[in-house]
Amino acid sequence: MRIINSIIKYTVLAVILIILAVLAYALFGDRDITKTSPLVGKQSPGFTIKLYDGKRISSEELKGKTVLLNFWASWCIPCRQEAPALEEAWQRYKDEDVVFLGVNVWDDNENAMSYMERFGGQYPHGIDPEEEIQVDFGIGGVPETYFIDKTGKIRDKYNGPLTDEIIDYYLERAMKPAEAETS
Repeated sequence: MRIINSIIKYTVLAVILIILAVLAYALFGDRDITKTSPLVGKQSPGFTIKLYDGKRISSEELKGKTVLLNFWASWCIPCRQEAPALEEAWQRYKDEDVVFLGVNVWDDNENAMSYMERFGGQYPHGIDPEEEIQVDFGIGGVPETYFIDKTGKIRDKYNGPLTDEIIDYYLERAMKPAEAETS
């Protein structure tokens, strides 16, 4: 009887460990966070965004420049994780024809201003109060970042927190002419 009880205990323990392993993989396992978007390879949707400094900027004004368009929110932990990398990258690229543009979504202005003061907001940031821009770009969560080339074509989309390496990789791709990618 003791042997049967021991076998049952070890079997239950093994089943629990297997379930925990599967759950851990589902939550933290290898994921492809460079999900495709139907917009990649197409012209960027047109937009005009009201910046926190009171100015406005439109997608038409950005033609001729490479654009990193980052959607974020103050309550988003991954957004906080990527903020230092974005700020450092902006410092590296600001003297080139590269524009960093942050779009605050699903947030209020007071929290957004506090976030920018705490985590850096030297490059332009704006709001999307009517949620038009985020709908046009198909934003499903934050952070999400689009990399747009000088012709206004979306070259890549990245879901999740950015790092220096990720930013450099996708900006370099967006800065190259599209034909250079195929050769």
